[in-house]
Amino acid sequence: MLMNMKELLGVAKENGFAVPAFNTGSGMIANGLFEACEKMQSPVIIAIHPDELEFIRDGFVKFLLEEAHKASFPVVIHLDHGSTFDQVMRAITAGFTSVMIDASTKSFEENVALTKKVVEAAHAVNVSVEAELGTIGGTEEGGIASTDNIIYTQPDDVRRFVEATGVDTLAIAIGTAHGLYPKDMKPALRLDLLKEIRAITDIPLVLHGGSDNPDSEIATAVKTGVQKINISSDIKTAFYLKCREVLKDGSLREPLEIYPPCIEAMKQVMYDKIKLFDAADKVKCYT
Repeated sequence: MLMNMKELLGVAKENGFAVPAFNTGSGMIANGLFEACEKMQSPVIIAIHPDELEFIRDGFVKFLLEEAHKASFPVVIHLDHGSTFDQVMRAITAGFTSVMIDASTKSFEENVALTKKVVEAAHAVNVSVEAELGTIGGTEEGGIASTDNIIYTQPDDVRRFVEATGVDTLAIAIGTAHGLYPKDMKPALRLDLLKEIRAITDIPLVLHGGSDNPDSEIATAVKTGVQKINISSDIKTAFYLKCREVLKDGSLREPLEIYPPCIEAMKQVMYDKIKLFDAADKVKCYT
């Protein structure tokens, strides 16, 4: 069941849950994602970063589209953190049903101008658009999160930005960071700021950097008004930790011997996130 993000998250907003956006840069992750969401009867967003798209190539999107059409649950194929108009157009041409244009590090005026240009092009072909306002923490060497450069989203800017661009969904900065947090850093969400932003706009809100935050904070954010949460580091860590364990047996060389237990380990994380976001058994909301 292939959809765009505006359609998908509109239902999530009406019913008070969030949809997981799992970053998918390989066929193994994609297979696990489809299996996990089938079992949990959860809608899903397949998020692909431009770097991942370079690696897996446009032809991989055809496989995802075919699987999405066959799936018993809603699927969005989404460009994650596109930074240029060309990257967005490549994704639309390849068959993505949703794109993100991330101009959050530019000035407010430049962010508005580029987002508006993307919205005009994408909406013409029924592709939804996500933008970002404020900046979340980045990732240091080794995939470790850093919160040094968080610029919190300002509620007054949200009103102006949404009105000026016509964007469908908005990623906000309330204290998350990409990657996994160092052991001496305690992530904390500005739930008070989320409440202010939710009161200002009706469009679905997005959290990036959803790995490593306390479950209690994420659950509260969902109930407060977040409809999409991005998960990348958590699922990849589970997959590759198991992969390293399996490969200690130096005699293994067949993918069917190596990858199934890795996919199972990753799926356990996906199950936990789907439950945390209250997305389990929500396919019924789309019928």
